[in-house]
Amino acid sequence: MSGGRSLAARPAGRHALLVELPDAEHTAAFHAEVLRRRAAGTLPPVTEVVPGARTVLLDGVADPEALARAVDGWEVPPVADDTGEAVEIPVRYDGPDLADVAALWGVAPEEVGALHRARTYRVAFCGFAPGFGYLTGLPPRLHVPRRSTPRTRVPAGAVALAGPYSAVYPRATPGGWQLIGTMPDPRPLWDPARERAALLTPGTRVRFVTADAAADGTGTGTGSAAAQATSPEAGA
Repeated sequence: MSGGRSLAARPAGRHALLVELPDAEHTAAFHAEVLRRRAAGTLPPVTEVVPGARTVLLDGVADPEALARAVDGWEVPPVADDTGEAVEIPVRYDGPDLADVAALWGVAPEEVGALHRARTYRVAFCGFAPGFGYLTGLPPRLHVPRRSTPRTRVPAGAVALAGPYSAVYPRATPGGWQLIGTMPDPRPLWDPARERAALLTPGTRVRFVTADAAADGTGTGTGSAAAQATSPEAGA
């Protein structure tokens, strides 16, 4: 891979290629480049593209070894943070771990929400539960560890932090992330009745806004979760 970026690409079975990258930033850039080439018709036929934390799986490839040789020479630019419509997620910053996160960040609890909202995030990959997107965008100084003791039940709509990621739980599950807030209505995150069931898919830009601002239309993003969930192209 040119431009000083390293990757390891190897066949995964007869018709898939697994590309390993050094970190989340390079993974997001490589995933975006795959999608660009696919849209432009310059990527060999691929049935599915699945990004992970540090991998991108290309499935349904006719000749994985040939594609592995090709991707090693790709020019892959960094992901532009200011491109693409952003989904707004309304939040009440009332999570049970708010004080603990504030202490880790060295700020007052009431400042956590402002720092969290100040970032624009991007869905790096999905996993753990249907509709659960791992959002990158927190600077290293705001990374926090998982809880030493996971909760047996995290409620749907919980806005959480762990390591370099932020997320919103689309359904009640066990979990060990730090909970800083609540999305009042998490139903748009996962709706099997929609053509695209997951609201947050890899590459989607995300902004968090206060629940009150989202309700009265004063948020700063370009598309609320509710609007995205009911848009015609979402298949609602």
